[in-house]
Amino acid sequence: MRAVVRVRVTVVGRRRFPCLRTLLLLIPLFFLCLQLHVSSLSSPRDVSTQESANDSALILSMVPQVLHKFLTARPKNASSMYNGTIGNDSWEGRGLMTEEILRNIHRYNAAQTIINEDIFGPVQNDTIIIVIQVHTRIVYLRHLIVSLAQAQGIETTLIVFSHDFYDPEANELVQSVDFARVMQIFYPLSIQTHPDTFPGQSKGDCPRDINYQQAQILKCTNADHPDLYGHYREAKFTQTKHHWWWKANRVFNELEVTRNHTGLVLFLEEDHYVAEDFLHVLRQMQISCSTACPQCNILSLGTYLKTYNYYGDNKKAEVTPWVSSKHNMGMAFNRSVWVQLHKCAKHFCSYDDYNWDWSLQQVSQQCLKSKLMALVMRGPRVFHIGEW
Repeated sequence: MRAVVRVRVTVVGRRRFPCLRTLLLLIPLFFLCLQLHVSSLSSPRDVSTQESANDSALILSMVPQVLHKFLTARPKNASSMYNGTIGNDSWEGRGLMTEEILRNIHRYNAAQTIINEDIFGPVQNDTIIIVIQVHTRIVYLRHLIVSLAQAQGIETTLIVFSHDFYDPEANELVQSVDFARVMQIFYPLSIQTHPDTFPGQSKGDCPRDINYQQAQILKCTNADHPDLYGHYREAKFTQTKHHWWWKANRVFNELEVTRNHTGLVLFLEEDHYVAEDFLHVLRQMQISCSTACPQCNILSLGTYLKTYNYYGDNKKAEVTPWVSSKHNMGMAFNRSVWVQLHKCAKHFCSYDDYNWDWSLQQVSQQCLKSKLMALVMRGPRVFHIGEW
């Protein structure tokens, strides 16, 4: 089923120049992706240091001076990454020990500190909660933060950064955010904190590609449980699904500031990039759902399409069954939807796939009384840097 919904989205002062507005958004994205591509080239023969510096300078020229601090990495000593302390985070050249990382994680999770609450006031029931899943791609994260900083109304939100890797540099970056309320939460069952025990990769685990008969002879821990395709579990892949479910449960059910919150929760990832009006559009979608699409329970701001039309007609959004491969980027829902999903926890966790979005689609099709329905913007407000 697919229906079209008219979502009234007014962008003050820009309606006469839609093509220019689109161009101004896409040009920085193009050069951002160029910079990320250049930075990923490992061989000095591929690109000179000067060319890389020129690309970085070009990116900085498109970003307001006040936001350069989010894109500039802290200088590191040649002999050690960090010396001394960053806040309360002790750091030595070869890294933190697992026990110290766990202590820091538990300290952060117990404190539930909201940075900048004294500036922007307490979280309200209609406050949009933005939850960002963070791994180790700090260059992507820097650009996401810059895009968030330039968004209209960002000061009204609470941004929750959910980490599955404890890194003082990432902590320093997140704690430097001064344009909105910020909280950090840390997934406590990560590969980093469990390097050789479950849910990390245990020493007794079956190698990924051995067959069932070989596993039985080897008598490895999970010999009786290959996946649908005959492979054995790899912790580096399953962690993403575990982390996604943990952070959603943490936000809706456990954090003091959000466990009774009934407003929208928007899910982003470290390699996303938002348009300046993404919050305005999200609120307009929320208003439209109450009258034009009461069956819609997912709002989707992103798309994986490479071409799209912001101003082709007055039909700004469409209603469609939620599809994991199309509508998992920049998706938002509220507590009533989470309550339904949480009842299907066993189905989500036991479904034989390590992708959280594919597992969620199975929940929609096999467990929920009514399938998830999405209201999707035809012109995206969330972009996937990796796809670009």
